[in-house]
Amino acid sequence: MEQNTPQTPPGAATPDSAAEACYRQVLEALSRAGVPFLVGGTYAFADHTGIRRQTKDLDLFIREADFARCAQVLAAAGHETERTFPHWLGKVHAGPTCVDLVYNSGNGIARVDDVWFEHGRDAEILGVPVKLVPVEEMIWSKVFVMERERYDGADVAHLMHAHADVLDWARLLERIGPHWRVLLNHLILFGFVYPDDRDRVPRWLMERLMERLHDEMRAPLPAEGICRGTLLSREQYLHDVERRGYGDGREQPNGSMSTEDIAIWTEAIPGRRAGPPGYCGTRP
Repeated sequence: MEQNTPQTPPGAATPDSAAEACYRQVLEALSRAGVPFLVGGTYAFADHTGIRRQTKDLDLFIREADFARCAQVLAAAGHETERTFPHWLGKVHAGPTCVDLVYNSGNGIARVDDVWFEHGRDAEILGVPVKLVPVEEMIWSKVFVMERERYDGADVAHLMHAHADVLDWARLLERIGPHWRVLLNHLILFGFVYPDDRDRVPRWLMERLMERLHDEMRAPLPAEGICRGTLLSREQYLHDVERRGYGDGREQPNGSMSTEDIAIWTEAIPGRRAGPPGYCGTRP
């Protein structure tokens, strides 16, 4: 999946011809087999915004229920598939290249469901007719990416700027659900980044979110002892859950991830040092 890829001007270098040939083979194999998928990542972002980047992989979004079928089809085409992180991501090893099969987000929130496919946008990638991840769902998954080494706020702002007039803001708000503060954060930043365009965010949306903030400020404080920072960064808030006794906002029942999912995802952090003995990500 696209990680830390530097932004480059339109027309900049794309993957080499061998990588593109592998990507095309994967796209064609899944299309012939009738396996539903959506193209996301760098290719979809470029189509949605006109901003082109170098990429080292291809991101395909699928329903988790279709993963086994994808693996079967791609195995017949000579590619090895693995569930790299069971709660959200698998990888296809296509020659020297890699294709990500995404069915959720790393924090377990943005699960791929039928609505993604209902609103997929027709496009052609590498000469293959495909559907792209909808702008609303792309924003939904990107608003939570606030790692130390990667922050997708500029992507969110560019997607909003490119589609503000046609964006289904109501569906985006529904997708965000209880995490509306994260969306409000990005909307406030949008008005900072583009002061002359801040009126392109619907007034009703800003007023509704500000009303929620107003009501929340006057409500009693919750007593769960939860840190939701782990929904934004899998690494930067580990101190809070490992050392300070906060519950992990990703973990069931507050989130959708199991203790095992969190442990696997945490241990994959580059240079990760294990937490204290017996750590299971929960508040004592």
